[in-house]
Amino acid sequence: DVQPGTQATELAQNLGKDPRHVQVILDESREVLRAVRGVLVCVTHHGFVCANAGVDASNVPSEDTVVLLPRDPDGSARHIRHRLPSTPAIVITDSFGRAWRHGQVDLAIGCAGLQPTEDWRGRTDTAGREMKATWIAVADELAAAADLARTKDGALPLVLIRGAHRHVIRDDGPGALALVRPEADDLFR
Repeated sequence: DVQPGTQATELAQNLGKDPRHVQVILDESREVLRAVRGVLVCVTHHGFVCANAGVDASNVPSEDTVVLLPRDPDGSARHIRHRLPSTPAIVITDSFGRAWRHGQVDLAIGCAGLQPTEDWRGRTDTAGREMKATWIAVADELAAAADLARTKDGALPLVLIRGAHRHVIRDDGPGALALVRPEADDLFR
């Protein structure tokens, strides 16, 4: 049972949200960056910048239930990977909005057995010019592709992706936290 504090109660009143839900969001946040239009833009304890600290009230059995992000998504991916016989690459996903776009897309919040990025900076493009910014978010692209193969309300817990073998590695790899931009490099903070 969640007992909302003063900050949660005040924010909830301003945002038109349940104070208990807001308290859970605050508990899952390292920092609240914005509180606008019914949404709290937060930095989670993992370092993800997302709406409502990833606290989700959709696809849950009752009105008083919310789902939280895993405490250690990369650890969860490693655990799942090593419990399967062929140690496949694992990507754990969640829906994120994007600052410059409408709509949500699934992104990797945890991964194991996968190189989460592919850095093309320094390579030459088809016109012979050096690429200066191309750093492919492989784990995020696989997460988004998997989301297209299922529906949000289909209760499908996993998707098998084939054809991404060039990104699969033998060890667990650095995990999806390697995708999180350090605050010093964040263009919005």
